[in-house]
Amino acid sequence: MERTSPDPPRIIQGDLVVAIALAVVLGLIWAARNWAGLAALRLPDTDDVMRLQQVRDWLGGQAWSDLVQHRLGMGTPMHWTRVADLGPAAMLTLASPVLGIHDAERLMVVTWPIMLFAAALALVGRIARALEPEASRTAMVIAAIAYPATTIFAPGRIDHHGLQLVLLLAATRVGIAMPTLRNGAILGGLAAVSLMVGLETTPFFIVLGGATILAWVLQPSIAGARMVGVGVGVPTGLAVGIPLFASAQWRYPACDGFTAQAATGLAILALVPLALGVAAPRLTTIRARSIATAMLSLAAFVIVRAQSPACLSPYGQVPMPLRRLWLDHVGEAQSALSAAPVVVVGYLGVMLAGLAASIWVAKRYPGRIAGLLLALQVTALLITLVQLRGAYSGAMLGAPALAVMIGAARRRGTGWVVAAWTVSAGMLYPLVGAACASAFGHAEAPSSVANGAACATPAMMASLARLSPGVVMAPIDTGAWGIAATPHRFVAGPYHRNIEGNLAMYRFFLGDRGQAQRIARRWGVRYVLYCDGTMGGVRPRPASLAQALTEGRAPGWLRPLDARRQPILFEVAR
Repeated sequence: MERTSPDPPRIIQGDLVVAIALAVVLGLIWAARNWAGLAALRLPDTDDVMRLQQVRDWLGGQAWSDLVQHRLGMGTPMHWTRVADLGPAAMLTLASPVLGIHDAERLMVVTWPIMLFAAALALVGRIARALEPEASRTAMVIAAIAYPATTIFAPGRIDHHGLQLVLLLAATRVGIAMPTLRNGAILGGLAAVSLMVGLETTPFFIVLGGATILAWVLQPSIAGARMVGVGVGVPTGLAVGIPLFASAQWRYPACDGFTAQAATGLAILALVPLALGVAAPRLTTIRARSIATAMLSLAAFVIVRAQSPACLSPYGQVPMPLRRLWLDHVGEAQSALSAAPVVVVGYLGVMLAGLAASIWVAKRYPGRIAGLLLALQVTALLITLVQLRGAYSGAMLGAPALAVMIGAARRRGTGWVVAAWTVSAGMLYPLVGAACASAFGHAEAPSSVANGAACATPAMMASLARLSPGVVMAPIDTGAWGIAATPHRFVAGPYHRNIEGNLAMYRFFLGDRGQAQRIARRWGVRYVLYCDGTMGGVRPRPASLAQALTEGRAPGWLRPLDARRQPILFEVAR
């Protein structure tokens, strides 16, 4: 069933055409449905608008290595790199002389996610073709509707998640290819690039690296070259990437992105396959190779723990009060074990169906490719139990096995085909979850509205943009929208490195009027923006400023600038 011989160019070109057609058609449909928001650059997520602003700042003269958002808090070093800025920035550079900057930005926020979507679908097709040739284009269709993965490729989604998923799919395709030195080096290089983009897919690359080593333990003459390639590819990728993409905040004491600690940890792990490759001639038995692998892996873990301690807790610097008030309420950072049922069904539905299909494929057609895909899906499930964002990868990785299952169903009759397509249609699961939540009276999942997105209405942002520049105190999610839409600086924003600003915002609204006034003076606040229900589910105390504003009892030092009831905009009296 599994194939390792290369496909003819016409097959590859045909798959690419299908992938592009699916991505363009679906992308344009999604863009049309949300055109009013996209045309106004009202992007789907706070990270998307902040990415747009980061690209604007760079193209506007901010230094390549300066990743500080200078209008957030006291100046917040972002945990991103320029890698994910390159595509959007290139499109703006090419299009803005012809279209003007605003229309160029409109074109970019629609086109860039569609391009990534096409790449992801093409890679899913290539993975499926290696598993079973006839399943390739079916797998692309399944991946095209594989909620929630499709949400990160919707027009407007210019953040790094789509790029990371493409890199993971590319690494998976290389991981199931011929075990050559070249393919191993590419896999190692992709691991380094993925780290430069973000940490979310690191567990998958650890599994891919572990599978490479396991293959060598079992078949050293076949898999040895690929293992050495991985050991060479990672440090080579880091050696190229650090001078190019390490920010001025490279030594920030965290392991939440492309930092010194994170890169050191990855480099240490890469020493394991490299050292095993050097020692391979002396390791002539499975027992010897297994013992050497276990000892080196344990040593690498101990060294990583000593050299990169922050990697054991990427959000370790966020204080507990801020975690309870904000971080625990971020949708994709929630655990599937604690999320609302409607979210669990929607996020895990097609991923679990794909996992079940992969188990069936691995049992019926045992082999390296099926086993590796199953291991990656189990990894996605484990990540999802900690943070829902793991479902993005799990939904896409299940598409090849689901396509094989549909092919088998075709041979059994129409009823089987209908059933197979039904369980494979990822877009149905959020509808089922919503129906079940409605039928059984379960509450909807908490959304970003609870943290301030409702304050960032287009009308309010337009009102703010007309005011003289100043410091704005507003709920946490409002900051990202406000920075992109206005000239102001915001105290709070949904980024974990902005600890002081975010804590100051919660203390401002949840404390009494006297405390709020002192914080406003300390931060030089000129404007205050507030709307009901913006404290992340925390019920404000009766004496708090938030409660006073909700009841229309603003203190005298806040002068109303907008007569509407909600949101409320004030200027701080001098």
